[in-house]
Amino acid sequence: MNDHPAQAEKLRVIACGAIAREVLAIRSQHGLDHIDLQCLPAIWHVFPDKIAPAMREKIAEARAEGFQKIFIGYAECGTQGELDKICAEEGVERIEGPHCYAFFTGNDKFLAECETEFTAFYLTDLITRQFEAFVIEPLKLDKHPELRDMVFGNYTKIVYLAQTEDEELQKKAKWAADYLKLDYEYRFTGYGDLTDALKRA
Repeated sequence: MNDHPAQAEKLRVIACGAIAREVLAIRSQHGLDHIDLQCLPAIWHVFPDKIAPAMREKIAEARAEGFQKIFIGYAECGTQGELDKICAEEGVERIEGPHCYAFFTGNDKFLAECETEFTAFYLTDLITRQFEAFVIEPLKLDKHPELRDMVFGNYTKIVYLAQTEDEELQKKAKWAADYLKLDYEYRFTGYGDLTDALKRA
């Protein structure tokens, strides 16, 4: 007998904390009340080797809690195939694509565009909002500003891939471009492929 009959029909989404707002917004907008969201730390965007081991633990927890349906709210995200290995072993699916920049843009569109954008540095709403924590502090640019040109010298522009139309975030993204001495480009993507992925899951 299942100890969690109410949860058995729910979908546990184990996602990157960097897309938590977006998952919750899609759940609300599309009436996907069956989605139960659990997140791994957003900062692991910078430390992708931590993602796969923690994902195994989270999947085991979800199974123990009675969730029969599980969806991984990550793209490949620098795990060097480890997430795909977990998907195959556990019989679960993940968001298609190499990273969130791609699935927010739309994977096909992003892959076509990136062939001519080798020198673009991408931001999302989350990375823009926490630019200091995600870019400046991990790279120690606040303490060693001379590293800025060493790290970003081959980039030519920041491209802000916006999930929401937020004037304050646009100002922050422009500030980030100025801080890195790069050109600035704004593109509204919305939630891209993430919406359909969650609806299908």
